[in-house]
Amino acid sequence: MKILILGAGGHAQVVADILLARQQAGDPALELAGFLDDDPALHGRTILGRPVLGPISACAALPHEAIIIGIGHNPTRTRLAEQLQAAGEQLITAIHPTAVIGADVAIGPGCVICAGVIVNTGTKIGANVILNTGCTVDHHNIIGPHAHIAPGVHLGGDVNIGPGTLVGIGATILPQQTVGAECTVGAGSVVINSVPDGVTVAGVPARIIRQPHLATEANSLNKEATYG
Repeated sequence: MKILILGAGGHAQVVADILLARQQAGDPALELAGFLDDDPALHGRTILGRPVLGPISACAALPHEAIIIGIGHNPTRTRLAEQLQAAGEQLITAIHPTAVIGADVAIGPGCVICAGVIVNTGTKIGANVILNTGCTVDHHNIIGPHAHIAPGVHLGGDVNIGPGTLVGIGATILPQQTVGAECTVGAGSVVINSVPDGVTVAGVPARIIRQPHLATEANSLNKEATYG
């Protein structure tokens, strides 16, 4: 199966390393064709032995059978996944050989599950999710599409992570808590209570430090200051 990676930055290289590790572990059906990235300075370069073939818009013209998105930024990854699915592209999931996945875990298309990840029984993972290096996802979690669980995060049992949410490096979410859609959980935070949609929380214990309407007002003020 000939695969293209969208993006050629750090996360894309992690994705490539996962695919190459799977080849070395005895999965010869995977063939990494190369990277696509919108930074023209990268075009023509070789990364991990594979070429950067051009911009992302060129993917339809290049021979491939599947695509995986190697971009960590949730909104960008979400937009690309929706465009690819609308175009009928096949999104492939990359799971590192050292990941430990429960036998009944459901994993959506386009996910990236990195080295050292543990996912326990009963968990459901939506499409286009990143489970980054060494995170642990305990039993019966629900992780919504396009979420990013960063390195070293620990999710207790029966945790629900909403679509598009970022849980930052080293954060801990206690059992039976919900973190809403489009949230950010700061690095190292400990979430002991459920979190509503669209907010940023941080600290030990985690508290709301930014709400959607405040962020919108701040953006408006910045635009007025810049363009007014």
